[in-house]
Amino acid sequence: MKKKNIILGVCGSIACYKAAELTSRLTQADRNVTVVMTKHATEFVAPLTFQTLSRNPVTTGIFDEKESWHPGHISLADSADLLLIAPATANTLSKLACGIADDALTSIALATHAPLLIAPAMNGKMWMHAATQENVLRLKSRGALFIGPEEGLLACGYEGIGRLWDTMGILAAVEKIFISE
Repeated sequence: MKKKNIILGVCGSIACYKAAELTSRLTQADRNVTVVMTKHATEFVAPLTFQTLSRNPVTTGIFDEKESWHPGHISLADSADLLLIAPATANTLSKLACGIADDALTSIALATHAPLLIAPAMNGKMWMHAATQENVLRLKSRGALFIGPEEGLLACGYEGIGRLWDTMGILAAVEKIFISE
């Protein structure tokens, strides 16, 4: 059986540290994980963390690939069995909904035919904002799957919806996608 390739998009949220645990668990589950970080994500967690946990190079920019003539983001898009974005910020949801491809992650999202699983994490007011909810509906209408967010204590000190879904729950959602293929 072919080892599944997961592109894990990590966006600039305090929940990035949970993406490190998710990377580790996916790798332990014998998944080939390639992490693609937004510029803002690198402010929270160093790419080296994800490189070590995934055992793969980490993409942080659209021009990272220097070894071949084939654009790296297209190679990743072509090889993906799943594009998982966890945590997904309101900014990235907006870019995806509008088809903006101004970084490696959003470019891969536009270029792949792999299923898209999104695990949002943001302030509850941002999540409930009409613009974010419209973006979620637009993405769902295009086939994107969502898991979360959860309710609880948020990093901003508020209590409410916006927490990244539990990593074990995200892992279960990934496995469910692969089983249903």
